[in-house]
Amino acid sequence: MNEIHAQQEYDRDDGLHEECGVFGMYDLDGNDVASSIYYGLFALQHRGQESCGIAVSDTEGPKGAAKVHKGMGLVNDVFTPEILDSLKGNIGVGHTRYSTAGSSTRENAQPLLLNYVKGILGLAHNGNLINAAELRKELEYTGAIFQTTIDSEVIAYHIARARIQTSSVEEAVMAAMDKIKGAYSLIVMSPRKLIGARDPYGFKPLCIGRRENAYILASETCALDTVGADFVRDVEPGEVVTICEQGIRSDKSRCLPKEREARCIFEYIYFSRPDSIIDGISVYHSRILAGKFLAMDHPVDADLVVGVPESGNAAALGFSLQSGIPYGTAFVKNGYVGRTFIKPKQSSRESSVRVKLNVLTEAVKGKRVVMIDDSIVRGTTSDRIVSMLKNAGAKEVHVRVSSPPFLHECYFGTDIPSKDQLIANHRTVEDIRKIIGADSLGYLEFHRLSEMVNGLPICTGCFNGNYPMDPPDGDIRGEYEK
Repeated sequence: MNEIHAQQEYDRDDGLHEECGVFGMYDLDGNDVASSIYYGLFALQHRGQESCGIAVSDTEGPKGAAKVHKGMGLVNDVFTPEILDSLKGNIGVGHTRYSTAGSSTRENAQPLLLNYVKGILGLAHNGNLINAAELRKELEYTGAIFQTTIDSEVIAYHIARARIQTSSVEEAVMAAMDKIKGAYSLIVMSPRKLIGARDPYGFKPLCIGRRENAYILASETCALDTVGADFVRDVEPGEVVTICEQGIRSDKSRCLPKEREARCIFEYIYFSRPDSIIDGISVYHSRILAGKFLAMDHPVDADLVVGVPESGNAAALGFSLQSGIPYGTAFVKNGYVGRTFIKPKQSSRESSVRVKLNVLTEAVKGKRVVMIDDSIVRGTTSDRIVSMLKNAGAKEVHVRVSSPPFLHECYFGTDIPSKDQLIANHRTVEDIRKIIGADSLGYLEFHRLSEMVNGLPICTGCFNGNYPMDPPDGDIRGEYEK
């Protein structure tokens, strides 16, 4: 591992990370869409803070004409008013990224924009393929030259190649879906159409919105709210939707029986914004339920319930409502620090946790505190936060976690490390309690996951190793995972 990657590996925190947020728009009245895509990405910034981009085209212009701008950093750093003004076009796609497969470089920023014999193809992808390496090798041996190290480019190539043999771009997308395996929500921009596709298991969310005579595809409903669009419906797992001048068309020939679907449970526990509704289930309500279940299954005598911001807050409120223990605020979060930032070097005294969070001493001093967090991955953050509370004068710190223990890797776009880095692997709950310094520790019971989402079919592979499809033989999740 070279020095840069070694530093990147050190710089990563102990939290979970999603891969991406996607947003696409087609204004049938011909109005420019770049500004709306910008605000849509802004609403999806929590899904990826490493890089972002927007590609646009004019459906009335030449088929090969498109503009793209992308770069490293947050949405409001990469785009200026002047850049947005230059992105003229009534159809477009945007992307905000956190890498789980492929390096953290500008070349790997999305959306990808290909020029080929049928015009242009813009693609934004959220998820992770498990057969990307073999598909990439197959393409390379037939002359393909790759510009990135991400599996999204494999998808784009397969769509472009299939388009030459098919009568429409949506047929090409479906042909590519027959080859790729894994998790994906795709938005594809062609010269005259905007297409959304979701893998048959439905790992990653994708929804449809409408604002006047413009249609929108987005990872979460909160992005629709931000741009003043009405929610139309979710794209179903396995469905391909085509937005064109005639409106919306749908193909559900690749949909699986409902019981085989496998949505990522962490959309509800952590990834999605609490004001989003994913496949008919309120994220906020799911987190409230998780907290209530924790209070039922792992009660404790305490004076105060607090959440680790932001994703622990709703679960903490649920715990408080169920237990009757007052809900309060123990942490002040630095609003200018995202989920990724330049962390202090190992030799520095500053803790990266303290850069993000500080404890309100007045709130916790002399009290027995229940601290709710969404997950414990390696445990390195949890022990620091427990120490911060005790150093601030908390008499006791009881940790409750709104997910079961991680025992297995994820291959479908969630940044869960290999088994040997998971604190729960080969350790008991009591072992973990001692390591993080808590007075007691309780995890969400496994059977509660289904109750959280009202029986919606979910993927539980990271908890019990039962993946909805056979995992790859080796670790295919990119350079960051060791």
